[in-house]
Amino acid sequence: MNRTNNNMQSNHTQYVAPLFESFTLGQLKLSSRIVMAPMARGFSPNGVPGTEVADYYRRRAEQRVGLIITENVSIPHPSANQDPANSPDFGSEAARAGWKHVVDEVHRVGGKIMPQLIHAGIARENFPQPEGAVPSIGPSGLDVNGAVQGEIMTVEQIKEVVQAFADAAAQAQQLGFDGIELHGAHGYLIDQFLWETTNRREDEYGGSIANRARFAVEVVEACRRAIGPDFPIVFRFSQWKYPVYTAKLAHDAEELAALLKPLAAAGVDIFHASTRRFWEPEFEGSPLSLAGWAKQLTGKAVITVGSVGLKQDFTEFFASGADAEQQGSVSGLAERLQQGEFDLIAVGRALLADPAWAAKIHDNRLDELKPFQAEAVGKLY
Repeated sequence: MNRTNNNMQSNHTQYVAPLFESFTLGQLKLSSRIVMAPMARGFSPNGVPGTEVADYYRRRAEQRVGLIITENVSIPHPSANQDPANSPDFGSEAARAGWKHVVDEVHRVGGKIMPQLIHAGIARENFPQPEGAVPSIGPSGLDVNGAVQGEIMTVEQIKEVVQAFADAAAQAQQLGFDGIELHGAHGYLIDQFLWETTNRREDEYGGSIANRARFAVEVVEACRRAIGPDFPIVFRFSQWKYPVYTAKLAHDAEELAALLKPLAAAGVDIFHASTRRFWEPEFEGSPLSLAGWAKQLTGKAVITVGSVGLKQDFTEFFASGADAEQQGSVSGLAERLQQGEFDLIAVGRALLADPAWAAKIHDNRLDELKPFQAEAVGKLY
């Protein structure tokens, strides 16, 4: 019996070992390949993250998560924050002090952390805004369903927002973060420029893929100028938009290359390919996932994400309010990582419910895994 148990433990250790190898990219050195995916939490009243937020992130960092990417942090622009009553920003001295404490707590236990910088664009209209709030803005004043919402951005406003992203990147660097992630996915402002449904502009920021990518490229270039050559920039992108899960930025590899290569040239170090299911092929005729294509086309490091550690696509149980069972075997993940399809693995809902998820996977304590339940969204475990 003991020999059998030892063999099982040995096999498990060998199987998951790629997930816990170190990763180095320039000055960024991670203790494992597991990334905590950015997830909106809403526990930062008036933009200020408190001690409980710092403790929340620290608990993951001390349990074998190599990199924390925070919930979205709004850039310093009047219409950036989707939920100013509860979502964080860098806008006040108290907010910056709160984030400094978060960074210090994560670093104290040997972790690394980056903020996800965001401008909500037209998606801001999904939340009630305080009286007197400025109008929401977007490339064409259209939401993900093509409905008129908010105002069309002027070129002057575009330049203002580009600079605001750069200012936020510089603030993140000053606060001691280990890099930044730019939120270019899920129907928020950068993504609104990228997607033809929400970008109907007829100037240099609309039309072709290259033109639709211009705003994102300018954001990356401005951030790179603000933070220098050695501070990592992660760019998160997605095909799907909430709640339009069938949306496509790129219909084939050629279109994806036209989108990602200019971003890589502008200064992106890591692409974060957000999908609903990390294992699914992206284009017909190839088994490669979206993350795999991003790596092949750009040569950059890539993070994969999408229902890691869950038996079902998270959008299914989110929509129904059902709970999700844990997929402790992390089937296929380590093998794909070892084959070089991607470099890092972002884990979302599984880590939301269980701070020790990564450590339990590493130690073969699969019977101790806590399943994700919908109530976890409203708590800071």
